[in-house]
Amino acid sequence: MEKTKQTVPSVVPRHVAIIMDGNNRWAKKRFMPGVAGHKAGVDAVRAVIEVCAEAGVEVLTLFAFSSENWQRPAEEVSALMDLFFKALRREAKRLNDNNISLRIIGDRSRFHPELQAAMREAEAITAGANRFVLQIAANYGGQWDIAQAAQRLAREVQAGHLRPDDITPELLQTCLVTGDLPLPDLCIRTGGEHRISNFLLWQLAYTELYFSDLFWPDFKHDAMRNALADFASRQRRFGKTSEQIEAGARV
Repeated sequence: MEKTKQTVPSVVPRHVAIIMDGNNRWAKKRFMPGVAGHKAGVDAVRAVIEVCAEAGVEVLTLFAFSSENWQRPAEEVSALMDLFFKALRREAKRLNDNNISLRIIGDRSRFHPELQAAMREAEAITAGANRFVLQIAANYGGQWDIAQAAQRLAREVQAGHLRPDDITPELLQTCLVTGDLPLPDLCIRTGGEHRISNFLLWQLAYTELYFSDLFWPDFKHDAMRNALADFASRQRRFGKTSEQIEAGARV
């Protein structure tokens, strides 16, 4: 059957960030172990990548494992690490074949050395890709990100390369782990929860938020297209009035 051509929204976010929530609840509803929900969520990741690439999104950041997730049951954490390791090995070549660059952000020091090596290898395989950036946040926390940026700047001051008065919001932003990428325009959270859970705290200052009641494994092509269409319908004012935005659009 011929695939129906999808309409691309008139306004497309450059950077989409997603909190992939609801894997465990998806599995629980089906009387399955929690890791089954995470495995099912891999298909949703593929679907969302396809829609974003089709629409012309430049960067997709997925919150895979937060710095707080280490508090989960040990068997679940172990299963997640195994799933992450296998996904890196399996998907890296496919990403590169589709001209998708993989980046992993977060504090890697707590991961097993073998998993750290797999991260470096996957990033190296896709390093030449330039169509689309897929960014995976693993052992990431927004507070950690701001703190590590502040530490970098403090070392520059200590070394005499900067004065305290030189530190501006713009400079600090460049020291975040996403500092060379556009700020997120749209942040999606699945699973029905309405919070950002220590994700990209600085970067989300003016990001449009979109909440879906769907559990992550059920958030597929149509759900992602609906989120992009909702974004396209919004007026982003960045502190200005509607009248100012509309007047600027007419110039």
